[in-house]
Amino acid sequence: MMNGKIIKGIAGFYYVHTPLGLVECKAKGVFRKEGIKPLVGDNVKIEIISKEEKTGNITSILERQNALIRPSSANIDQAMIIFAITKPAPNYNLLDRFLISMQQQDIPTVVCFNKLDIAEDDDVTLLKNAYEGCGCKVIFVSGKMEKGLNDIKKVLKGKTTVIAGPSGVGKSTIVNALYPQANMETGEISRKIERGKHTTRHAELFALSDDTFIMDTPGFTSLWLSGIEKEELGEYYPEFAKYEENCKFIGCAHISEPVCGVKEAVDNGDINRIRYDNYCTLYKELKDNQKY
Repeated sequence: MMNGKIIKGIAGFYYVHTPLGLVECKAKGVFRKEGIKPLVGDNVKIEIISKEEKTGNITSILERQNALIRPSSANIDQAMIIFAITKPAPNYNLLDRFLISMQQQDIPTVVCFNKLDIAEDDDVTLLKNAYEGCGCKVIFVSGKMEKGLNDIKKVLKGKTTVIAGPSGVGKSTIVNALYPQANMETGEISRKIERGKHTTRHAELFALSDDTFIMDTPGFTSLWLSGIEKEELGEYYPEFAKYEENCKFIGCAHISEPVCGVKEAVDNGDINRIRYDNYCTLYKELKDNQKY
């Protein structure tokens, strides 16, 4: 018997990071009977079938710290969301949706803005002003020039981190800079199960060290908010909190009410307007959904 961590699962095969290296495993039938599905990130016990072939069976799943729905994974310590500073311009609405989704699942989030090498100073300042008050650590890097890579490594050290972001922001460049073997290992698994064209659709973990893992996820272009009422939305904007005591009405929505401390803070520049405008857009979306 041996302990390991599932780093990838495709077509009924699970690839487990162990002291022996990568072991290809099947899950015991008892999991199907009990309705339990192993997840990427699960810490598991396995029995080795062949040391030479590096094959085995998963016999048990150790207790999970957490389990995420999007992406489907377990034992995640934090998320790092990557957006480009420019080319493409950041989709603030999508970024806020992701931050809210992670807060709902109690996952601390790091916001990483890439392409510092081609960005204007004004672009960087705009993003700093917008997101340094959002309750998350914010870092600026250039994956292409490998500038700020040490800052990322410090943030990742000793944790299992989901890395996500829309297409075109340089996520793959950063992942490959952190873990050059990524493409090679993906190709090795693809050849083994002859499903290479499907591999990018699946989340997978890369072991930077024995205690540091990153999970690369497919690029996303949309994210629907679920399990949240419009009245709760303000709780996901931590920069609002200290100004709410200046609102005239208890339960102020910060939209159309008179004497609103949050709106006053926006007008004074104490709350960033980009974040506030996103809040208003999402509030309307949640309000419209409640009608149906």
